Amino acid sequence: MLLGTVLVLLLFGATPASAHAALRSTDPDDGSVVRQAPRHVTLTFTESVGLLDDSFRVFGPDQRRVHTDEAAHADGRSETARVGLPGKLAQGTYTVAWRVVSADSHPVSGAFTFSVGKRSATTALADTGPAEDPLTRGLYDAARYLAYLAAALLVGTAAFALLCRPAHTSPLRRPLVAAWWTLLGSTAVLLLLRAPYETGAGPATAFDTSALGRTLTGRPGLALLARLAVLLLTAAFLLRLSRHRDTRERPVTLAIGTALAAALALTWAAAEHASAGIQVPLAMTSSVLHLLATGVWLGGLVALLLTLRRSSGEDLAEVVPRFSRIAFASVTVLAVTGVYQSWRGLGSLSALTGTSYGRLLLAKLAGVFVLLLVAGYSRRWTARIAAPAAPARAAVPARVPQPVGAPAAGQTAAESGTREPETPDGPAKPGSGSGDPGIRRRLRRSVLVEVAVAAAVLMITTVLTGTLPSRAQAEAAQQAPVGALPPTTEITVPFDTGTGSVTGSGKVQVTLDPARVGDNGVQAIVLGSDTYLVVVPEVRITFSLPSKKVGPIDAELTDRGGYWSTNSVNLPLAGNWTMKTTVRVSDVDQVSVERQVRVEP
Repeated sequence: MLLGTVLVLLLFGATPASAHAALRSTDPDDGSVVRQAPRHVTLTFTESVGLLDDSFRVFGPDQRRVHTDEAAHADGRSETARVGLPGKLAQGTYTVAWRVVSADSHPVSGAFTFSVGKRSATTALADTGPAEDPLTRGLYDAARYLAYLAAALLVGTAAFALLCRPAHTSPLRRPLVAAWWTLLGSTAVLLLLRAPYETGAGPATAFDTSALGRTLTGRPGLALLARLAVLLLTAAFLLRLSRHRDTRERPVTLAIGTALAAALALTWAAAEHASAGIQVPLAMTSSVLHLLATGVWLGGLVALLLTLRRSSGEDLAEVVPRFSRIAFASVTVLAVTGVYQSWRGLGSLSALTGTSYGRLLLAKLAGVFVLLLVAGYSRRWTARIAAPAAPARAAVPARVPQPVGAPAAGQTAAESGTREPETPDGPAKPGSGSGDPGIRRRLRRSVLVEVAVAAAVLMITTVLTGTLPSRAQAEAAQQAPVGALPPTTEITVPFDTGTGSVTGSGKVQVTLDPARVGDNGVQAIVLGSDTYLVVVPEVRITFSLPSKKVGPIDAELTDRGGYWSTNSVNLPLAGNWTMKTTVRVSDVDQVSVERQVRVEP
């Protein structure tokens, strides 16, 4: 009952959204200057997000961390994240680093800035820490790969035993047990590492009881708990199956096995890409079918390899053709669901080569193509093994007129001196298919190659499931901001008035923030020839757009006591603007230098 409740929550709790959350807006706005200190920082995403204990880290103008309240959803809306700020904030620029968990279970993070009263003189950014711990990410990905591999082996071996019905199932017991224990262990590791994976912390924090408790109440944690429950039921099912092999119960056994396999696949579909995005119910159904077909085919290959080594020729003549038909049906399901999932994840044909997701998908398709080539080679030997399994002719054939030179009734071709009919690879021999060691050896080799290529394809699939889908990437690119630091253009303008004094030459460091159409902030710091900060009577900056005959627009910089700045330069059009910087070092000495700056839409 508990398992059913968990699976229902996982299935119907999936809301239509884009895989991987994209930041839709911030309050205060990214790069804005507000007159009064805000009481909250609010983020709005394109889909529901999960919050962490450390979802927000706010750093002040002095780059020290600001004490904040606990993160929560704004007004109970699951697609928002809000944190309270102290009552008094000093003037200057604040950096907000954030990290949440999107609906498809993958953590996403970013940062943005806002200023209170005025922007800080320096553009140095606070150290917000690493986005994730590489050791935790590596261990988590390794456990995910082992879980996929073990699930495919478990489902495929069990399906092979139930559907292909080999006479001896003892060779299949060891891989079944190994797959079950591997899946159990990798699931336990994923459950422990889930909290540090979400927060970007090291693996040593995996045993933090509070973090583990939060994991057990979230969607990914519930999916892993459901997987453990399904594994326990699967163990009971396999144990009963090994003790009772009554053929009259085969339909019931197949139904139970299919239900358990589908429930196992659902624990993946309910917590990954299929659970978020467009057409969620159809996507989850497709994902379950894709995972099951993968397991039946790839795991069945391992079972077939073991059967080829242990079974007799007569048994192979029936088992191998059965698996060949099952494998063909699995490949058909994989093709249909794979095309749908590729369309859903890519969004456009250009994303195949223009995004990491698309390039990984191309690599997977190349691996599948090689796999199909090897499978076609295997089917050739499968047909040879299946040949003797055709129904025998009648024991006493009707007498028919024999052509001259034909052997008499009951006389072999050798006794009559005539040659036996030949196959494409030589004379046909009674039972030469399943009983010929050469054919069995060739089939084993080709199946072994299939297994090796399949393992590589499964590894690419593991990486693919953790990669931002191209469709979501395109949607995130259309949002403003995109969850990263605002674009800031920094220009160094060297000057020399020819006076030879320390203040007569040097450079001006100009920052244009955010270098977009609309209001921009400009800060200018003057450094002398000795690279130290110097005070000059005037710094003037104007902007012109010759291609549109716009300007010059005077930035109207104000001396802030060591640097010059303004927060209200309106650049109305995108393009390559000419920034003219004039530095006056005395009443009679000044110089102007022009530089090109890019203003984005």
